[in-house]
Amino acid sequence: MHLAGPVTRVVSLAPSLTEIIFAAGGGHMVAGVTTADDYPPAVNTLPTFSALPVDYENIVALEPDIVFASDQINSARDAQSFAALGIPVYFFSISGINNMLDAIDRMASLLSTETSVSDSLRHSLDSLSQLVHQFSHRPTTLMLVSDETLYSFGQGSYIHDLVARAGGTSVTAQLARRAPVLSDEYVLIKKPQVIIGAFGEDYEASDLMMKHPTWDVVPAVATSKVHSIDAGMFYRPGPRLVQGTWQLARLLHPHLTP
Repeated sequence: MHLAGPVTRVVSLAPSLTEIIFAAGGGHMVAGVTTADDYPPAVNTLPTFSALPVDYENIVALEPDIVFASDQINSARDAQSFAALGIPVYFFSISGINNMLDAIDRMASLLSTETSVSDSLRHSLDSLSQLVHQFSHRPTTLMLVSDETLYSFGQGSYIHDLVARAGGTSVTAQLARRAPVLSDEYVLIKKPQVIIGAFGEDYEASDLMMKHPTWDVVPAVATSKVHSIDAGMFYRPGPRLVQGTWQLARLLHPHLTP
């Protein structure tokens, strides 16, 4: 992408990309964030705008040199609309942790900044890989967004990369739809040994049973291996995925050290 001049002001249409901008050393360039942004804490002092639907008027008023978008959230039509306004748009596509790390480096290149964050995160993942390699058992794992309507992850999702790196086997990795809604029957057939989702604080297997009473035969429920996680750390493809992968590894393998 060719830019007319140096980049000094940017906006992101996805919270994950905002985190990547900060990781790339460009936090001081962020002119505004979406109403869904909440990390890092510095975003709480910035002007906000709607990304779904896109609030073009407020974004233009922020005078960005470039807009960053995610192909998982944003539409290609948005790029056309911004082009008509004379603002370039750069789309990122993240299907795994390596893509995310490359995105940090690419962002630093676009912003002409320097960062060692991606190297540090790669080193952390290498350390985790060496630890996980010692475990021959890879628990079958079901990742959910919520506990009632069973939104999950199919082919093409980076979530399966996280599960694999954490030493597990995702039970939805082969589903054709990228964002499937599962049935109770699917879970009963797959019998995951661990169930993980963004269920809220102090969540227990009994809470899941209240909404899915037939799951008493599911190993994860029967053995109380149902865990609640921070959605922002797992369900945003940004730098915190590495921390999330470590947390996931410790949930799948409680004896993991350090």
